Amino acid sequence: MMTTGRVALLSLAAMLSACQSGGPEIPAPTGTVLRVASYNIRHGRGMDNEVNLDRTAAVLRRLQPDIVGLQEVDSVVERSGRVAEAQALGERLGMQHAFGGFMAYQGGQYGMGILSRYPIQLVRSVRLPDGNEPRIALAVEVAAPGIGPLMVVNVHFDWVASDSFRIVQATALTRFLDSLPMPYILLGDFNDEPGSRTLGLFQARAREAAKPAGNRLTFSSTDPVKEIDFIFAAPAARWRSDSIAVIAETVASDHRPIFARLHWR
Repeated sequence: MMTTGRVALLSLAAMLSACQSGGPEIPAPTGTVLRVASYNIRHGRGMDNEVNLDRTAAVLRRLQPDIVGLQEVDSVVERSGRVAEAQALGERLGMQHAFGGFMAYQGGQYGMGILSRYPIQLVRSVRLPDGNEPRIALAVEVAAPGIGPLMVVNVHFDWVASDSFRIVQATALTRFLDSLPMPYILLGDFNDEPGSRTLGLFQARAREAAKPAGNRLTFSSTDPVKEIDFIFAAPAARWRSDSIAVIAETVASDHRPIFARLHWR
């Protein structure tokens, strides 16, 4: 008889194998299990310098997610062919979409997106203090089966080495999170690593979908040296996570996507 830990390891190995080989899609569970992904898509520009949303969609399709947080998303921007990228990815994946722009760029908007397999009830852009660029957190309320109203919050904090902008942005976001009357999932590109005071703010409030020790680095996709992309869920006592993985995708973006199954108790 296999132990529970052994079964979980085999499940994770099978999932990673399918994603790396372009193998069969992973069957989506039902009930109170949410399949959640976060992906900095670099506006669809891959490591070969080609903008290709079909490739981005294919990476996500193999994960069969219920919720996706997308960072570095263009909306009718010249460099990406004036495509509304969150909408285009939602259509490719059969998911609802939301977009939040935080700065004008090349005739359009640059920002973030959220995709949801469940109905999106509300979309809100939470203004954060400026860093090297303007920033928002994109928050959407979804109607999640077995859970009810659920807020999904997507972030992309400032990127420079000093955390002076990040910690101010993160502190502002905690005020929004602490005001929520419902459970939430927080995910995105935090641009900070474990042990930082930025991550500490959210680890104190929510359950982190902790990655396997041997597979936790998310940037860069071709030479991963940093863990800067994360998924959290709150309230911590009501969630657990499994099948957490960093997907070894080396072409579609300069980040690797992350994935977790979140179980609502």
